[in-house]
Amino acid sequence: MATKFTKFSFQPFLIDAIESLRFYEPTEIQERMIPLVLSGKSAIGQSQTGTGKTHSYLLPLIEKIDRHKQEVQVVITAPTRELARQIYQEVLKVTKFSEKDVPIQARLFIGGTDKLRTIDKLKTQPHIVVGTPGRIFDLVKDQALNIHTATSLVVDEADLMLDLGFIYEVDQIASRLPEDLQMLVFSATIPEKLKPFLKKYMENPEYAHVEPKKVTAEKVEQILVPQRHRNKVNLVHDILVSLNPYLAIVFVNTKTKADEMADALLQKGLKVGRIHGGLTPRERKKMMRQINDLDFQYIVATDLAARGIDIEGVSHIINAEIPSDLDFYIHRVGRTARAGHSGFAYTIYDEKDEEALLQLEKRGIEFENMDIQAGTWNKIDDRHRRKKRKKQANEADMMAKRMVKKPKKVKPGYKKKMKEQMEQIKKKQYRARKKGK
Repeated sequence: MATKFTKFSFQPFLIDAIESLRFYEPTEIQERMIPLVLSGKSAIGQSQTGTGKTHSYLLPLIEKIDRHKQEVQVVITAPTRELARQIYQEVLKVTKFSEKDVPIQARLFIGGTDKLRTIDKLKTQPHIVVGTPGRIFDLVKDQALNIHTATSLVVDEADLMLDLGFIYEVDQIASRLPEDLQMLVFSATIPEKLKPFLKKYMENPEYAHVEPKKVTAEKVEQILVPQRHRNKVNLVHDILVSLNPYLAIVFVNTKTKADEMADALLQKGLKVGRIHGGLTPRERKKMMRQINDLDFQYIVATDLAARGIDIEGVSHIINAEIPSDLDFYIHRVGRTARAGHSGFAYTIYDEKDEEALLQLEKRGIEFENMDIQAGTWNKIDDRHRRKKRKKQANEADMMAKRMVKKPKKVKPGYKKKMKEQMEQIKKKQYRARKKGK
């Protein structure tokens, strides 16, 4: 089938690239962002993970590159090295089709790499710069990277950029770019603390907010598993072994917990990778390479992997802990069921998690209730059932009391007789309810 991206009047090499990527129909965020980017307008894009956001800005920005000018024209910033590397890989998948003519050159600049070697290679300035704000700003200060010629700046995952403390570097980069700069900001949320930065550089930006049809992807089955005073590591181990996933991520809330969980699962004989902010750049790079090579079936991770890293082929998510920021629950579950595939999310909970689960249900998330015993999965009663039963019992008591009147003339044993009448009424109500079901 011919791709529907032809309506954007892209250059032939871009259509070739799009067809090689097997993009047939633009996603909603692409429909809305591509014309805005092509027109040169600044814009803020909000959309669910896995909706094609990256190509909503890459394709039109690459379309606008003047290949005959050997200068920086586009700067793309990302909050983590892994995310920057992934964006760069997507850039290369598109720009390689420009090589028949004058090739479009892109370079990746991230920490943990040899800075002197990087500077040496910058004798020729690339058309597209992708990287982390800290390393890009370092190269600018060293006068090795000339970004003053760039006409477009992308700030990807801006709220995460804010959380990780990189907005200062992004601000320093933006302040060195032309006044008529096109700024494209992508963010899952727009926190109050981000607004002064946006106001400083974006005058009346266009706003493309793609409301999720569901808070989590359509094809994710979400299952609640009660902890019931069991050892958390043993329970996680039993879940993983019983599921035998293609690739599972076990999410915990802290670096310490991630190491504890990974070490314990390793002792139980599982080959486990780990991703958290405490790894050195070299360790993280090696870990990502091993994950991409499918060396691990199981990964223990903090929320860095929910937002800052894209891992392909995740079939199962295990929430060993529910995050305090429930938006991260959505991001975690968004790691699976991508690009039309199905996925599973298992969440271990106990009584203290009740309020968080109620909040997720208010957002429209529907959970199945299951438990695992001796490697076998069984459906269990809804955790609300006991509360419903108690409520129904209270309602039945009140109704029976209203229906049984105290006699005007009391005789010995009248209380006992009233109680018996109330019990009969409650039994009738119970039978009627049961029959109604």
